[in-house]
Parts: sequence; structure tokens; C-alpha cells
Amino acid sequence: MYELFKNLGTWLTSGSQWSGTDGIAHRLAEHLEYSLLATLVAAAIGLPLGLLIGHTGKGAFVAINLASFGRALPTVGLVVLVFLASGLSMWPVYVALVALAVPAIVTNTYAGMTAVDPDVRDAARGQGMRGRQVLLQVELPLALPLIMTGLRLALIQVVATATIAAYVSFGGLGRYVFDGLAQRDLVQVLGGAALVAVVAVTLDLALAALQRFLFRHRTA
Repeated sequence: MYELFKNLGTWLTSGSQWSGTDGIAHRLAEHLEYSLLATLVAAAIGLPLGLLIGHTGKGAFVAINLASFGRALPTVGLVVLVFLASGLSMWPVYVALVALAVPAIVTNTYAGMTAVDPDVRDAARGQGMRGRQVLLQVELPLALPLIMTGLRLALIQVVATATIAAYVSFGGLGRYVFDGLAQRDLVQVLGGAALVAVVAVTLDLALAALQRFLFRHRTA
């Protein structure tokens, strides 16, 4: 075991391991590109949907059941299905990652909207605010903490799952995991898994810090 971790440390700190198109720096950039782009697309889909459902109260069944759908979604199966339909491209990966991230964003956005005190909504309407004004000026600011939590959850899930890009011969940190398994190189497999974990934890801590900064006045 000691020898394994020693070799892992050497693998992670070797200068040659960080350079070139197969190096950690390049694979890390690819992984972040896949993850951030998929999360942004998921947010563009999930946020308006969650806000609409939460504001109107219509379609709550959809929001509630999306969470279960997201947990049950066979990500690799979806990649293979889209791969067979579209051919060799990044589309299968992005479709799978977006489909994974949307449920967390929709359900948390919906939860944030439903957590807004109905009396606050009534007071806003009593001051002459219309539907869109109530949504943007009252409900959305109050729901933002839970919305941010949903975005954090979605991003971490996507970062952890973006390794599937290597499953269809593309890059990212998953390349080390799949190549290591094919070559029976345990050090490479552990190195790839460790890097994915570090990226996920780092992004989560960064978003948590941003969330505390943005809403510091609410706990002051």
C-alpha cells in the first residue's frame, strides 16, 4: 500500500505528467470545459423552468419527480443511446451531463420559490407590483440561497460524471481512469480519480464561499 501511494505521489508531481496534450494540465482544462459548459446549459434550462413552476404553482408534479428521475438516470446508457443516434461527437456527453444537472437545478429553484412567505408576496401585490415584478424583485432574491445550492449540487454531479467523455474516446480527467483500466495501471486510475475528487471539492468550496459572501448580510 505504501508503495502504491508513493508511486501515486510520483505520478502526480512529475513534471512530464503535466505537459503535453496528454498531460494533467490539458486534461484538467478539458474536464472543466465539459463540466462548466454543461452546467451553464442546464442552468439556462432549469432556472427558468423552476422559477415558472414556483411562481405559478403549476407543474409542481414535474418539479418534484425530476429529482427521482435525476437519481435514476442511467448516464452511461444515455451516452450510448445518443452516440448511436448522432455518431462520434461530444453531443452524447453534453446531453447526458445536462440531463443529469437539470433536475437538481429545477427542484432546488422550485423549493426556493415555494419557501417564500406567501404574506410577502401578498404585500408586494398590495403595493401594486405585477406578476413579473413580484417574481424578479421579491421571490427571486429570497429564493437565491436555495437556487445557489442547486447550482452547486448540479456542478459537483457534473464534474464527477464528466469522466464519461473518455468512454466515447474524448478527453478530460476520465482519460486517466479509462486508459488506466485498459492498461491495468492502478496508479493512473487512482491518479485520475483523485484529480476528479480534488476538482469537485475545490469547486464546491469556491461556490460555498461565494454563496456566503453574497448572502452575508442575511446572517449578519
